[in-house]
Amino acid sequence: MILGPAPVLAAIVGLFHVSLYVFLRGRAGARLPFLLLAAFLGAWAGDTVGSRLGDPLTIGDFHVAAASFVAWLGIGLVAILAILAPERPREPRIRLSIGRRVLAGLGRAESPDTTPEPGPQPEPEARS
Repeated sequence: MILGPAPVLAAIVGLFHVSLYVFLRGRAGARLPFLLLAAFLGAWAGDTVGSRLGDPLTIGDFHVAAASFVAWLGIGLVAILAILAPERPREPRIRLSIGRRVLAGLGRAESPDTTPEPGPQPEPEARS
């Protein structure tokens, strides 16, 4: 079985439009694989729809305008589903901290023992 040009061109068109989406949006996060799959399948289906409707913009037998339009429909569907899906609760991040005494030994912070306590201070004793 020989792979035709439609799936290859659909992958190129889908990748281009997902790249454009990520460039405009700024990031895609964990939904990037879903965006790529939806854009690929949308571009491939758009080529089929374009062949039935008579798309004027073609590369060989591949209908670019219809493929692009349906690829954006797939991207939009994934974006809408990402908004409507419930968000998973995030696990708390573990924070590593170094105690003040270790930092005091390095000369970067004061030790808690050397800081004066707030409140009234004892008066100095008179010398004779």
